Amino acid sequence: IQSIARVADKIVPAMVIIYMVCTFVILGTHVSAIPDAFAAILDGAFTSEAGLGGVIGTMIQGIRRAVFSNEAGIGSAAVAHSAARTNRPVREGTVALLEPFIDTVVVCTLTALAIIVTGVLNDPGNSALIAGKSGAALTAVAFGTVVSWFPHLLALCVFLFAFSTMISWSYY
Repeated sequence: IQSIARVADKIVPAMVIIYMVCTFVILGTHVSAIPDAFAAILDGAFTSEAGLGGVIGTMIQGIRRAVFSNEAGIGSAAVAHSAARTNRPVREGTVALLEPFIDTVVVCTLTALAIIVTGVLNDPGNSALIAGKSGAALTAVAFGTVVSWFPHLLALCVFLFAFSTMISWSYY
């Protein structure tokens, strides 16, 4: 566990920082579109269609995404946190609470904003480019509209996420 923690301690912050820098660059190049993006998110969230979709989505997509978005979703994060040797268990609990917040609120919001402000989701000119693409593929298209090599950084982040997940699960 200690060697896994040392590796993950380097990988996880690196991938989050790389990802956040890329999204901040994207948002910086589209700063005037950010208020409209938040408005689109809020307008879309409070419709009857969103309410019905939310109920169905929670049962199907929401549970799936919560489980695979971070280790807290399936309860395996508790295994790693219980193995921590600390004199401050409250601090460890705070770290455990921050994981889903950073992943779900911060990273997912930045991703949504990057996709919305670049316009790849609703641009008819990009329809062939994004046809059938969602998740990381759609995010890569959005990243590539600002800096041509950003999709490579996204691929690196996905690789680091997969690698850190694999070594963590080898412990579990």
